[in-house]
Amino acid sequence: MKNAVIGNNKQKANLIVLGAVPRLLYLLQQESSSTELRTECAVVLGSLAMGTENNVKSLLDCHIIPALLQGLLSPDLKFIEACLRCLRTIFISPVTPEDLLYTDSSVISHLMGLLSRSQYTQEYICQIFSHCCKGPDHQTILFNYGAVQNIAHLLVSTSNKVRMQALKCFSVLAFENPQVSMTLVNVSVDGELLPQIFVKMLQRDKPIEMQLTSAKCLTSMCRAGAIRTDDPCIVLKTLPCLVRMCSKDRLLEERVEGAETLAYLIETDVELQRMASITDHLIVMLADYFKYPSSVSAIADIKRLDHDLKHAHELRQAAFKLYASLGANDEDIRKKIIETENMMDRIVNGLSESSIKVRLAAVRCLHSLSRSVQQLRTSFQDHAVWKPLMKVLQNAPNEILVVASSTLCNLLLEFSPSKEPILESGAIELLCSLTQSENLALRVNGIWALMNMAFQAEQKIKSDILRGLSTEQLFQLLSDSDVNVLMKTLGLLRNLLSTRPHIDHIMSTHGKQIMQAVTLILEGEHNIEVKEQTLCILANIADGTTAKELIMTNDDILQKIKYYMSHSNAKLQLAAMFCISNLIWNEEEGSQERQDKLRDMGIVDILHKLSQSSDPNLCDKAKTALQQYLA
Repeated sequence: MKNAVIGNNKQKANLIVLGAVPRLLYLLQQESSSTELRTECAVVLGSLAMGTENNVKSLLDCHIIPALLQGLLSPDLKFIEACLRCLRTIFISPVTPEDLLYTDSSVISHLMGLLSRSQYTQEYICQIFSHCCKGPDHQTILFNYGAVQNIAHLLVSTSNKVRMQALKCFSVLAFENPQVSMTLVNVSVDGELLPQIFVKMLQRDKPIEMQLTSAKCLTSMCRAGAIRTDDPCIVLKTLPCLVRMCSKDRLLEERVEGAETLAYLIETDVELQRMASITDHLIVMLADYFKYPSSVSAIADIKRLDHDLKHAHELRQAAFKLYASLGANDEDIRKKIIETENMMDRIVNGLSESSIKVRLAAVRCLHSLSRSVQQLRTSFQDHAVWKPLMKVLQNAPNEILVVASSTLCNLLLEFSPSKEPILESGAIELLCSLTQSENLALRVNGIWALMNMAFQAEQKIKSDILRGLSTEQLFQLLSDSDVNVLMKTLGLLRNLLSTRPHIDHIMSTHGKQIMQAVTLILEGEHNIEVKEQTLCILANIADGTTAKELIMTNDDILQKIKYYMSHSNAKLQLAAMFCISNLIWNEEEGSQERQDKLRDMGIVDILHKLSQSSDPNLCDKAKTALQQYLA
């Protein structure tokens, strides 16, 4: 059987159909079977698992994993190795749920114990761990069972395969995990700290896979804060190694992994972004990612060409991601990226690609570049980027919607020439619907974009926004549990209530509801920033010609303004003073009556007190207000 199935998928499938698996498992588990027989059974099962995904499914359906795990309790090393090899093959398959490894905690501790038995047990167990470690829960279990201490010394094994698998284990254990990363920094093997061992594995004479994986380990440790971003091992070793992986002479997979890891390394650090952008002409080098596969003459191998055509989208995704990280903060780098040949066209094409990952990466790249005032006014306008962006926003999955709506926020800033056409293409309706999303980031972006849209806008746009949102939804947003949503909604209200005719118009139609909302917030448990924004909205209302009356006839609100004038926080005092100044301004009709009413409330006494304040702003504002009474 063993010789019949090696390398022959058809034979493997035949044997499975004929019912060989339950029989093999029976023999494997029989105490009366000789160790040689049990070992041969494990070898044949391992060979069957090497076939198609359907083969693996058939093996899983026969409960092969518990049988093999049971086999690991045997005293015989050859049998243990055969069981581990088979387990490794099964766990590597995408159809096997990783959680099957964690159903019984004694399994992990037993595997840790087997690590010392032979180079084969070390290689297979590390491979099982690195394939089954998906996310923080798995990382924590392996960490708690001593994975770091048990695997560290394998990095100096005489076997290249063992070293490689141990390294892969650390790259998945440390990914986005501060606890593991902080531990790794201080572990030493034969008197050498792990980061130094990783740096040695980065050297050019090591296999490419080893260089890449150790760069991933150092990257994760750096992002988790265990290694500083200006540490020589990052600046002089890891970053140049990853840039090297992006070059033309590397294989497609290496270029993809190199670019994605580099994008992650430099994502939040402007110095690393600057350094990467001037290393080996990286920005120009990435442009090649879009010209793949290269001319046919250079590719002798048809199989390779087929593979590269299938995977070329991965290169585009990686390039967009890296451009997004490079351009996150620095204006000069953004300019260089946009001046790279056909860059804007490539992004626009990327927005409509069939692969969702490429679309997401292209939107990310666009978002990063949209932080530039200069580019919003030029390249973004020349390429009418807003059109494909609006298209992306129609029924996209949430992860794309979040980044696309963030980009839209930038395109709606007042100096952006795209603002007009975006409005005409039905953006208000789209953004109002985002504010109703279950997803917090989408609610924030929807309301943020509306806030930008309302800034210095004409009255029609403001009315359209209010109509689109509906008073009900406005209240919903003002009572949102997230402070970002609340702050942006108040920002929107403040932008809607600017310039007198607009203030009067909006308050004449929505005055009652807006005053209600303001009262609610001033009475609620909110932080200083929220209350300050709310008082600024009141100050805007007090600046209206007819809108003023809504404050003057509302004793409750007047008492609140009085209360905040004597508050312990100077920001709130100042905001309350703005309200008073706007209400008592002399040149406006009815100012005398308003002044009298406020004097009777004791406002003038507070103004006298504030004019002695040690805070120069408060003092000036109080004196100016008192002059209105004397004029």
